[in-house]
Amino acid sequence: METLQHKIDFSVILTAANANPNGDPLNGNRPRENYEGYGEISDVCIKRKIRNRLQDMGERIFVQSDDRCDDGFDSLRARAEGNAALKAISKGKNTDREVYARTACAEWIDVRSFGQVFAFKGDTVSVGVRGPVSIQQAVSISPVDIVSMQITKSVNGESGKEGKASDTMGTRHRVSFGMYVVHGSINCQLAEKTGFTAEDAEKIKQALCTLFENDCSSARPEGSMEVCRVYWWEHDSKTPKYSSAKIHRLLHITPKDGIGTPKSFDDYDITLDKLEGAEPEIMDLV
Repeated sequence: METLQHKIDFSVILTAANANPNGDPLNGNRPRENYEGYGEISDVCIKRKIRNRLQDMGERIFVQSDDRCDDGFDSLRARAEGNAALKAISKGKNTDREVYARTACAEWIDVRSFGQVFAFKGDTVSVGVRGPVSIQQAVSISPVDIVSMQITKSVNGESGKEGKASDTMGTRHRVSFGMYVVHGSINCQLAEKTGFTAEDAEKIKQALCTLFENDCSSARPEGSMEVCRVYWWEHDSKTPKYSSAKIHRLLHITPKDGIGTPKSFDDYDITLDKLEGAEPEIMDLV
């Protein structure tokens, strides 16, 4: 199949209601926020969800989470070494890095999308792949209100004197409401190197539209996270006359007049500036 021949930019609007969209392990797993109080979702978190959705679609994924492993390998090293195509061209220091990278890209959609570094302890050679799909961290439109709730166990976890009492306390954190925007792009020059195709781009778009399917947990109950709208700009060339930054700035989101604290998607005014030759496909999902 032919590699992607036209650059793509995209923006995704999503909401979190009484959910923890992305906990910070260095801050007691509280929802991430910057110093100004705006909520954040890391690009790594978003890529994880895209990988999960691609996996649900039947695609082969290299960076699988342990709880979604579908090939029996318990590590990235085991998955790479267990692949017959890669094993056939692995020759220690004499390994052809370009052939290795092309083979890995052909095997796994997330490698040819996001890139990957194949470097494991004890190996004499490492291979780096730069992927064409780049995603920024999501940032909320308004400052978020983080609520903390004390929780208790209703039963002892252990028996005997050393066991914890049934009133052992814990803390759960959530965002009351937040609307976030994430921007991204797909680069044609890097797509040529990894073999990323227009069909792959369509799968990425589908994954973005269904980002939170099969993603529920106690921190993110079913329905608490929602993709509301996706903007998808397909340019007419590999190097369009408009930069990704200029495209992303076309989107403006502000709270409606008279709204003190936004509590829903409808509490915001969303406008899109026009730019000649840059008309996006808009997918309304609410």
